[in-house]
Amino acid sequence: MKFFVALVVFMGFVVIPTIAACDCVDLGRANDFYIEGAHTILFYAGRRPYAQVSLPYCILYSDSSIRLTTSYTCDTDRIVVDGEECMIGSVKSASTSQF
Repeated sequence: MKFFVALVVFMGFVVIPTIAACDCVDLGRANDFYIEGAHTILFYAGRRPYAQVSLPYCILYSDSSIRLTTSYTCDTDRIVVDGEECMIGSVKSASTSQF
């Protein structure tokens, strides 16, 4: 019984908030992007910012080509930059974050 209570407490304080902190965005709805710095891409839907994607392990250039591997994208998914797969560090939606 004590193990079950400890497991529930662990799930409530560690696992569930971690899952809730992950942001996912349907980047397939974006129609344009802008490379901001060496590790950030801003995706636009029309004229409005739609999402911000951080790529901490890849270097972006102003003329880099970007290709999505999946439309619905979450943290730690992959995106193709200049023909190389890169892991996404974080995805922030314009509807839930300020950037």
